[in-house]
Amino acid sequence: MTATMRPSASSSSTTRKPRILFIAEAVTLAHVARPAVLATALDKSQYDIAFAVDPRYKELFPELSDFHHDLWSITSEQFLNALAKGERLYSTEILERYTLDDLALIEQFKPDLIIGDFRLSLSVSARLKNTPYVAISNTYWTTHSSNSYIVPQLPMTGLFGIVLSQVLFNLSRRLVFAAHCIPLNQLRKKYGLASLGHDLRAVYSDADHLWLADMAEYFPISAAAKNCHYLGPLPWSPRNKIPPWWHELDETLPIVYVTLGSSGQVNLLPIVLDALAPLSVNIIAVTAGRTTLTSTPDNVFISDYLPGDQAAARASLMICNGGSLSTYQAIQGGTPVLSIVGNLDQHLNMSYLTRSGIGKSLRTEHANTTRIRELAKQLLNETHYKDAANKAQLASRNYALATQLPKLVHQALQRANSHPTSTT
Repeated sequence: MTATMRPSASSSSTTRKPRILFIAEAVTLAHVARPAVLATALDKSQYDIAFAVDPRYKELFPELSDFHHDLWSITSEQFLNALAKGERLYSTEILERYTLDDLALIEQFKPDLIIGDFRLSLSVSARLKNTPYVAISNTYWTTHSSNSYIVPQLPMTGLFGIVLSQVLFNLSRRLVFAAHCIPLNQLRKKYGLASLGHDLRAVYSDADHLWLADMAEYFPISAAAKNCHYLGPLPWSPRNKIPPWWHELDETLPIVYVTLGSSGQVNLLPIVLDALAPLSVNIIAVTAGRTTLTSTPDNVFISDYLPGDQAAARASLMICNGGSLSTYQAIQGGTPVLSIVGNLDQHLNMSYLTRSGIGKSLRTEHANTTRIRELAKQLLNETHYKDAANKAQLASRNYALATQLPKLVHQALQRANSHPTSTT
């Protein structure tokens, strides 16, 4: 770790500010952006804050520079390759390395509360340090959700086709999920903690409190859920990434905003642009620094990054990978969305939104210029998609993070003082 730590609790007064430690798993941009939104929303005069994350996204988050700490994560390429093959995302050895790094950081900063986003090792390290732990999660990765599981893009979908692969996925999913639970359960056993069982959702969402980065109106959970709280949308956008052409766009034509994010299949970007080129639209697209386009159609404007919330609000249609970070930008902009979905997280997210009429999904295996163009024209021309997006936009305004977040932090700290976290 490269940052200077605050003084330990023993050297400060009894009236010191509560210490909040954010830990983000930097395998995708969303898992960094969501806790970054929370960290920057907290009043620094009331809390002492540290934000620990792998430095790979550091340039995009200058707002974190005053309290940033380097913390190693596996690469995004490792994570996405394992995801695409249906393999375990983490080995027991990797999770143990994470845990040891977590423990060192916790010992130095001595937080009163830890807030993590997909840092699975906190299921062990936070408990060993008897520190209350909040996990930021999507609703469909909790045991309180009722999901319809669509087979994601896997090697078998290319070999056997979608229909047969769905049958095989239905038969094997529970066993596959159980296999993915083994590394963390092995680590918990080594440190004297109970198994979390064989439901992958229990592994992904194990925490003392769950803060759901979703809207209750569109992502319901069981009424029996305990210690779960809806935060609403947590979309983030880079503020220092406005290209020269941003203020010169011709808005007499509809604008289509294209972003495949940090986890979409970037090789599809030229196909999407070619599909849209014949339409009477202007296209604004981001590469997220993942590819270089040597030539583009005349109606395409390219940048590595854009202020995504503003881009979505200017657009008549957003085309993305179906991840929650992007789709919530569309919702808050009142913009219909076409999602080209590949992994299971994207399928789960879009399964709820397509039922609500906000947009359409297209499997990556079926993404070609003809199909993308047909769906784009449908979403641009049929007004009920815009109506559904406007309805969701209005609902999103009911979530006031500025007032809700301090209450949730206070609640987590109060419960921790009343009922200390058990280490067994």
